[in-house]
Amino acid sequence: MRLVMYKIWQCTWGFFQSLLGLILFLVHYKNKHFWYHGALITVWESKTSISLGLFVFVTAEPFFAKKYEGQISVKELSNQLLVHEYGHTIQSLMLGPLYLVVIGIPSTLWGFLGGRKRRDKQIPYGSFFTEKWANHLGEWVTDEKSIGNLVLE
Repeated sequence: MRLVMYKIWQCTWGFFQSLLGLILFLVHYKNKHFWYHGALITVWESKTSISLGLFVFVTAEPFFAKKYEGQISVKELSNQLLVHEYGHTIQSLMLGPLYLVVIGIPSTLWGFLGGRKRRDKQIPYGSFFTEKWANHLGEWVTDEKSIGNLVLE
């Protein structure tokens, strides 16, 4: 019942981001897909990952995996990234139509424009409010570890 409500809520309260996610899903329909706690996950070749309501798009191989080689497996890093992205879907449930403005745009800017600053100063990706909150929510709901305070370059 909880998963059904999750999907209904994402498709109504989170309509705008789920619509964008559906469009992106249709563009990448040949990719690998699976369900994760009610969200439809697509594994794609992009270097970035994104959450759009009911739909989550995760990179096939995290670009930051090389930095942590020997410390943590690529599989574990991928799972932690998935938990983080799933946290964004919970933000979508909470914020509904405000998600894209409150989370989507700031998160995208932090991801693309903050890269050099984060790398040079070794600032954890999760130090930005949208990402810290996504980590927390993802861990809370799934009871799994997210990317936490990893420095992503």
